[in-house]
Formats: sequence, C-alpha cells, structure tokens
Amino acid sequence: MTHVTSDTFQQGPVKHRVAVIIPAHNEARDIAATVRSCRALPGVDLLVVVDDGSDDNTQEYARAAGAVVVRHSVVRGKASALETGVKVAAMRDVADGLPRHLLFLDADLGESAVEATALIEAVQMGDCDCSIAVLPKQRGAGGQGFVMNLARKAIVKATGFKAQAPLSGQRCISREAVNAAMPFAYGWGVEVAMTIDLLVKGFTVQEVPCDFTHRATGNDLSGYLHRADQYKDVWRAVMMRRIQRHKVPLRARIAAHSEQTPGSPYRAFAADGDDE
Repeated sequence: MTHVTSDTFQQGPVKHRVAVIIPAHNEARDIAATVRSCRALPGVDLLVVVDDGSDDNTQEYARAAGAVVVRHSVVRGKASALETGVKVAAMRDVADGLPRHLLFLDADLGESAVEATALIEAVQMGDCDCSIAVLPKQRGAGGQGFVMNLARKAIVKATGFKAQAPLSGQRCISREAVNAAMPFAYGWGVEVAMTIDLLVKGFTVQEVPCDFTHRATGNDLSGYLHRADQYKDVWRAVMMRRIQRHKVPLRARIAAHSEQTPGSPYRAFAADGDDE
C-alpha cells in the first residue's frame, strides 16, 4: 500500500494541488508550448520553470506563457534545477494545508505535455507515491541502449523492480516521497537514483504509458557526448548506492520481483529478519 492518509480509506482519495517543475536549458523553441499545455492539467495551480543558465530567451518565453521563472546564473545541471524547483514549490505551499504533488516534466514536450494527466491521476488516486511515464519510441532516437541497460540492471539489482523506462524524467511524485529522495543524485543520474531511493525507503512506484513526444537524442556528435555524460552520471549514482549497501533486503527483492506485473504499482516490502 502507498503512503496515504487515513482519509483516503474513509472518504476516497484526498485531492492535492499539483506544482509542475520544468528544468530548462536553452529551450526557447518549445518552452512556451510546454507551459501552456501544462496549464490544462488537472489540479495544476503552479508552474515553475528553472532556467538553468540558458543563453537564449527561455526565461522570457516561459514567463510570458504563465510560468514562475527561477534562473540559475550558470549551468548547474538537471538535478540541481529540479531541487531548486522543489524548494520554490514548497515555499508556495499553504501553511497547514495539503502539500502539492510535484510533476517533473522536460521542457521540450510541447503540446504533448497534456499527456501527463495519467501521471497525476495515478498519484492522486493513491495508487502510488511516484508515477513514471513510459514513452513510445521517439522518431530519430539514436544510441545502442548502453545507458538504458546500465540503469535497468542497477534498479533491478537494488530493488527487484524491472523498469521499462528507468531513465524517464516525466514523473509525478508526492511531497513526502520527494522529501525522502532528496538531496538528488548529481546530473543525469537523478532518475535512476530516485527510483532506487524511493523503493528502498518503502515507497511505491508505478510506470504509466504516456504518449509524450520530445526531441530525441540522435547519432551525431552531440548525441554521443550527451550519452557519455549520462552514462557517467548514472554509473556514479549507482556506485555510490552500492558502496553504501543502499538496497532492498534480498528476500523482499525476490518476493516483490516475482509478483511484479508491467504497469502495476510496485513496492518492495521490507522482510523482517533479513540481514543480507
């Protein structure tokens, strides 16, 4: 079961407001369309764009489309931008009120950002603490799957969870869960580390098909360099957790893995007395 209040069982799911957090670097081409589409999402009353050291007009377009914009004067990376967005959203939560759920989205989704409705609903209904989007194959996508395989194997080894989309950055997450996952792993390792950390701490995750479209990383020089950076950051996040023996106990991993079905909520239950 997920980390929900007793009110969930007595009166049905408690509806939280939702804050959208969009990290962006040089996304002037798509950011306005992404922000405008997010305004139609259920429960969304706050849109935060974190401009991570852009040298184009990203912040101007985002602000004109209706977002609250926070700017890093220098590039600090995706994880840092997400943390900044989380903190800004927390400052805007109502004192003594329900904290907002947080919806992390990439800046280049454009009009397809409306597909995030399914992510929000999974958390709002109490099915999971963190919903993760599974995207269709993107046109023009390159790569040989090295980063994906590293991420997938690391998650299953640590938690038993066989992820379809281990690198997906499109996620809706409860405030309690995001607080437990912070501070985030560096750079491009943030998603893999977040999935591992949440499951180790007893939260529930669920992968949800979403028909998002975005600019795929191709097989040109910039694509290879991006994937190299991604591999390095994911490897570093994984190694840190292995050194710290940050994983679900063996019996719990085996039990949860054996019962997993694609698209269903996944929680690695703690096994008493398992001191692997």
